[in-house]
Amino acid sequence: MDKKYYSNRINSILSEVKKAVIGKDQIIIKVLLAILCKGHVLIEDIPGVGKTTLALAFSKALSLEHNRMQFTPDVLPSDVTGFSIYNKNTGNFEFREGVAFCNLFLADEINRTSSKTQSALLELMEEKSITVDGVTYRLPEPYTVIATQNPIGSAGTHNLPDSQLDRFMLKLSMGYPDFSGEVSILKSKSHDNPLANVNPVANADMILELQEYISNIYIDDRIYEYIVSLSTATRNHPMLKLGISPRGTLALMNISRGIAVAMGRDYVIPDDVSYICHDVFEHRIMLNSKAKLAELTAGNIITEIIKTVSVPKISQG
Repeated sequence: MDKKYYSNRINSILSEVKKAVIGKDQIIIKVLLAILCKGHVLIEDIPGVGKTTLALAFSKALSLEHNRMQFTPDVLPSDVTGFSIYNKNTGNFEFREGVAFCNLFLADEINRTSSKTQSALLELMEEKSITVDGVTYRLPEPYTVIATQNPIGSAGTHNLPDSQLDRFMLKLSMGYPDFSGEVSILKSKSHDNPLANVNPVANADMILELQEYISNIYIDDRIYEYIVSLSTATRNHPMLKLGISPRGTLALMNISRGIAVAMGRDYVIPDDVSYICHDVFEHRIMLNSKAKLAELTAGNIITEIIKTVSVPKISQG
């Protein structure tokens, strides 16, 4: 298969999801690329902007088994990962899969559950398996977690530690739709559910094929050096007390490959890296007191770093 074939497959998926999620094309592209680059997504936003609709639209367009859990303080780690139960008829313990055993798991309001339950889910995300009573159980492939958290109302919440935020390839915010987009939403939902119009155009095997293809996209040595230079700049920045980890550097490399494929190329250029850098880096850095006093944001600092790091000259074609 050539690069045009894979680009067309990606565009067909995007077209279906856009039927249900209106006016958020950039978010849709980024979430799809995270799935195709074997990453996980954290969406921080207020209720009612379409986070659940987004996940359901992807599960339908991709023909993936999906589950959704509303996280609350009483959710136990075993609810997520699974547990062993004694079967008196056989005299053996049998494993019962938790809700996270699916291809696409929507973890709603992950910051409202206990730290222990958060850690159990994040272990699954990293290891793609769980060990119960000495037996290891693999998660199905492909596997992606789309987690949400509500930044409004901190009562009863447990913020994800920075070390756990690092497990998410991207952190996104959908935001309010623009005026024309919201009018389109009203029209689309006045008669039926837009999700009903989403057709399956892929399956698990196709996603695995796309993941394999993307993982082999060519990256020039100068691009590798550019990515590492961006990460190194965060570690040496005077306004940061925590820079990008090697995991974050790998995440930027992997999703840059996905962007190249979505753009119809079989090689990465600097624009692919800079386009997605904010979404990969912002949740991984920690500002120091100087930055807070200067009222700087993570976005301000990443923008500055992108402008100051030397961009390699890689010609297209």
